Amino acid sequence: MNLRALRPGFRFWLLLLLLLLGFGLALINPRDNQIPSEIPNDQAGEPDYYLTDATLTRFNAQGQLHQRVTTPRLVHTPLDDVTRLMTPDLALIDDSGRNWVGHADRGILGPDGNPITLKGDAHLEAPAERWQMDTEILHYDSTTGHAWSETPAVLRQPPQEMRGDRFDAWINDRQARLTDNVTGHHPPETNKEPAQ
Repeated sequence: MNLRALRPGFRFWLLLLLLLLGFGLALINPRDNQIPSEIPNDQAGEPDYYLTDATLTRFNAQGQLHQRVTTPRLVHTPLDDVTRLMTPDLALIDDSGRNWVGHADRGILGPDGNPITLKGDAHLEAPAERWQMDTEILHYDSTTGHAWSETPAVLRQPPQEMRGDRFDAWINDRQARLTDNVTGHHPPETNKEPAQ
């Protein structure tokens, strides 16, 4: 009797290894618990698609990247052509190539993806200018580059801080303003010249 003929070959072990690897990946796949057991429903009706771990990228008329939204979950409803986002992170690039970032608890992309509305602890930041704005609801029109809030907002450029009832920023023009009931904290500059 030939014992070598009874011993499993290389292909058998390779197949067994692939099966074990596939089984192991199926057990630890974190997406399994994110698949909805029923069709998600929304106040605007039944969605036509539902995505997890999504990144939406928009380009301007010249073909340059100007907006990216990353979200762990989005739902699109065809009845109102609105996309609802969970904890969205927003990246904007203005006409000068400067980066702006934003995030919130929820987001809404309007019909055709514009405007985007960030709701619940909405935050917009211009890292190059070192200023940031916090409000409850923030709107952004990607066509005009206009970001605005009609809810009380706090604008910070450390160590300065200003509050107002309305905020407007035009990211392509490097302009921002607070209006209505504006108050501010502007600490005096300290003279840091060495004593003689």
